Amino acid sequence: MKLGIVGLPNVGKSTLFNSLTKAGAESANYPFCTIDPNIGVVAVPDERLKLLGDMYHSKKVTPAVIEFVDIAGLVKGASKGEGLGNQFLSNIREVDAVVHVVRCFEDSNVIHVDGSVDPLRDIETINLELIFADLEVLERKIAKTGKAARMDKSLAKEAALLENLKAHLEDGKMARSYVTEDEDELALLASYNLLTYKPVIFAANVAEENLANDGPDNAGVAAVRKFAAENGSEVFVICAQIEEEISELDEDEKAMFLEDLGLKESGLEKLIKASYHLLGLHSFLTAGEDETRAWTIKIGTKAPQAAGKIHTDFERGFIKAEVVNYKDLLEQGSLAAAREKGLVGMEGKDYVVKDGDVILFRFNV
Repeated sequence: MKLGIVGLPNVGKSTLFNSLTKAGAESANYPFCTIDPNIGVVAVPDERLKLLGDMYHSKKVTPAVIEFVDIAGLVKGASKGEGLGNQFLSNIREVDAVVHVVRCFEDSNVIHVDGSVDPLRDIETINLELIFADLEVLERKIAKTGKAARMDKSLAKEAALLENLKAHLEDGKMARSYVTEDEDELALLASYNLLTYKPVIFAANVAEENLANDGPDNAGVAAVRKFAAENGSEVFVICAQIEEEISELDEDEKAMFLEDLGLKESGLEKLIKASYHLLGLHSFLTAGEDETRAWTIKIGTKAPQAAGKIHTDFERGFIKAEVVNYKDLLEQGSLAAAREKGLVGMEGKDYVVKDGDVILFRFNV
């Protein structure tokens, strides 16, 4: 999974990226200090892995990972090449979802690019730039498809979709709010890789005093939550400065620090939960002496396709899957003991993999 972190200059975007990835991307109080997108790979925290790894005395424990891309700050006019606009737009096209950092704190030492703090105005600024960029893409597609449709009548449906989409965006709406139940249109929509079609998670960046109670007294957070709910997006409250401090601590110190602040989880954990939920993902596990590992799949994935995440041969030669819930496996202490208790299922190609399944695939190629 690849997440692009975006936001206007000086909203705390690079500070958040630094803390999430400990990559030390240069963060300074002026626009465009993040000129090249910094990429960081982050392990998904998963206690199940450690427990299973300990039980099997695994030589290697491999978590699922998320790739974060810190995308250069943008300003009004980015779609026309202002600031670092064009570079921003090409980098964001490659991600699965967008993490939009929105400033919900006041600080006279950190200048806002528009002179005042207004989260909804900031969201609108970035959304408009994405809409303008997508309109350029659609106009090129309309010209190309319209010409081809004169010779090939089967393209008439796509040509009509493109025109309808263009009108939708010209109304200031995002492509993901375009409503159609036609499967062909949905497939075409996904294939266009439009920026405004990508799912969005809003990171409401607050001051420390608003963090412990999740920001209910912060008007900016309330406005972002309302906007997210109306637009099918996720939102979580974070303090980028606190996250930066957390990133310098070891696990024990981190737990104590979070407890002192009255927090149950770090911003990274909040973000991972939000991204898994928004993208409809969960994890199954494989476990043994050589390696214990988490594999991220779409909710609803069937056993052969889950096997294909490990290796294409597993999917091609799929026979059966031995499946046990990780809790049952840990309680019994071994796969053999779980089998004896009847807790291990032999599943076929129609089995839908569940979160926390520990699977041993049987295949033949």
